[in-house]
Amino acid sequence: MPIIQTVASDQASGKVAAIYRQIEQAFGHVPNALQMYSSSPAMLEQQWQSIGYYMNHPALSFPLLTMVRMLVSQENHCDYCVGFNTAMLINKCGLTPEQVNLTKQNPEQAPLNDKDKAMLLLVLKAISTPNAVSADDLQKLRSLGWSDGDMLDAVSHGARNMAVDVIFNTFKVENDFQEA
Repeated sequence: MPIIQTVASDQASGKVAAIYRQIEQAFGHVPNALQMYSSSPAMLEQQWQSIGYYMNHPALSFPLLTMVRMLVSQENHCDYCVGFNTAMLINKCGLTPEQVNLTKQNPEQAPLNDKDKAMLLLVLKAISTPNAVSADDLQKLRSLGWSDGDMLDAVSHGARNMAVDVIFNTFKVENDFQEA
């Protein structure tokens, strides 16, 4: 049970209820990860908008973004996010548990195309050592066809995930998904 008060689906009203209806349409239920934000309707709305933006991103693939979240969360010891994104990679992206474990051990072995793998590695570098990112790093991604907006979006996704990890670890979000 989280140590912060959250609003259950059957208790929601106002803005929280409206957002919960959208979440239920997308996922079939309101995951604990989103209920975590319900004590602040504005934060819930921001989180839901961000999810929608990345779910429909024109360039950043679902597997790439899922690996970003899993690997950033692994560094931040957020068991909920590591498990959730591991399950997504296996159940939604069709990766094997072995492929996911290899990715966790060595992101350079991630089963992504060269373009997506380069973006993944840039995001991980930016999250762990942002001052070490150079203009050459960005030029390499441009040469692979990434735009500056794509790079900003990807690094922002990783940085935002760091904040999510802090929130989930602080308030003890409970696992409500089937781990792979």
